[in-house]
Amino acid sequence: MILEEEYISSLGVHIRQLREQKNLSQQNLADICNIPKITIGRIERAEVSVTIKTLIKIANALEIEPKDILNFK
Repeated sequence: MILEEEYISSLGVHIRQLREQKNLSQQNLADICNIPKITIGRIERAEVSVTIKTLIKIANALEIEPKDILNFK
């Protein structure tokens, strides 16, 4: 069984990897999503839990399905 903190941390790492694969900075991603850059950083560092609404914005900005953000090991 995975712990919530572990999952949130892994999710943040995965979002960062996906962002870097698209050659986007945190600022670029934040601008596309229309959310503050600090929020992207906090999500990637697992300092906050990402909402479904924000997850969808990030997925759209990365041009992937939201379910693919959640598909990581």
